[in-house]
Amino acid sequence: MAVRVPSMTTPQAPAGTFTQAQLGTQILIGWSGRQPGADQDTAFLLAYSLGDGQDGPEVGREAMRAALGRAGLRVGGPIQDAAESSRVQAKLLVQAGQAVLTLPHLSAQYPAPAEWLAATQGQGQVYGMFATAPWPEAVPGHPVGEDRLRAFVTDEDVVRTAAHCLLPVRSLG
Repeated sequence: MAVRVPSMTTPQAPAGTFTQAQLGTQILIGWSGRQPGADQDTAFLLAYSLGDGQDGPEVGREAMRAALGRAGLRVGGPIQDAAESSRVQAKLLVQAGQAVLTLPHLSAQYPAPAEWLAATQGQGQVYGMFATAPWPEAVPGHPVGEDRLRAFVTDEDVVRTAAHCLLPVRSLG
C-alpha cells in the first residue's frame, strides 16, 4: 500500500519563540491498520515537517517542539488523550471524506480513503503522531511506500522525540 502525500497545509500566525517560516512545510498523512490483539482497525495521522524551514532542519525541529508545547502536546511523553484534557489544543474534524486537523500553528486536510474513515467510525478516535524529526524524503505529490512509512514512524529517534495523542473524531451535525 502506498500513501500519497498531499500538500494541504495552511500557515497560521507565528506565535512565541518560533515563526511559521522556521517550521517549514508541514505535511499530514494517514493510514489505518490492525494493532496486535485488537479486534478492529485503528486510524493514524502523522504530522511532520519536510525540514525546509528558513533556518534549517535543526531550528525547525526546535520550532516544532515549541509549537507542539504551545498546543498542549508533550514531546517525548506518554500518549495524551485530547478527549480528557482541555489543555490539548488539537482538534480533528472528519466530514465528507476529509480529515481536518487544527492546532494553533497548523490547519491541514487529509483526503481520507474509505478504510481510514471506517476505522475512525469504529474507534471514534485517531492516534495522532506529531513528529519533531523532519522527513525531507516524503514530499508532496509522491507516493510513500508502506515500508518507508513504517520505517519512519517506528524509528526510535522519531518516536522518542514526537508527541503522541488520541484525538476524538468530531463531525458536523
